[in-house]
Amino acid sequence: MNVALVTVGDEILAGDTVNTNASWIGQRLADRGVSVERVTVVPDRTADIARVVNEYAADYDAVVVTGGLGPTHDDVTMAGVAAAVGRSLERNETALEWLSGDGGYSSEEHAVGTAEIPENARPLRNTVGVAPGCVVGSIYVLPGVPSEMKAMFETVESEFTGESRHVGTVIVDEPESALVTRLAELQEEFGVKVGSYPGKYVRVKVEHADADVVEEALEWLRERAETVQR
Repeated sequence: MNVALVTVGDEILAGDTVNTNASWIGQRLADRGVSVERVTVVPDRTADIARVVNEYAADYDAVVVTGGLGPTHDDVTMAGVAAAVGRSLERNETALEWLSGDGGYSSEEHAVGTAEIPENARPLRNTVGVAPGCVVGSIYVLPGVPSEMKAMFETVESEFTGESRHVGTVIVDEPESALVTRLAELQEEFGVKVGSYPGKYVRVKVEHADADVVEEALEWLRERAETVQR
């Protein structure tokens, strides 16, 4: 399963907020064997959200969108997704019941905007906050507030499936540039996915569907590089 992540928020583009939502979802999906192919941040503009989500919905098995949900002026995520799929926003009665109950909304004026989701979408309950998310086709719309996003994602996490992957790492005390040839040989020899991440040491990550292949590849590298025991 190939997935794209779209984060909506001017505050992220401005550097005021770190995009922890994308990294958290990416890790959870990777743990399920799902391949995250794109992570994109878009501003709080309906047209930009619609364009990116529409494109990704055509190219990937699923799109996960996180951003402001609700009735305020910059909560345009739902409108952008609705435009992406060519549907209107409409009040969802199930979501309205959640708002009236758990949310404590007694004012029709406040409840209406918050309970609006794309026509015929499946509402997702917000057990931590107020505004609901939704699923429309292959697009999952979640809140931007991390605690709300995590709780809601866990209700749909089982819908994301992929091939089980096994991962192992080796810490190497050599410059990354010195490893280029050996890492290419490693990848060709074992058919594994290889990543290298420099820092004080170089962390080499090896990934494959077969755990035995991962261990064989790691041992091959250990024999040919200056490794650090961890």
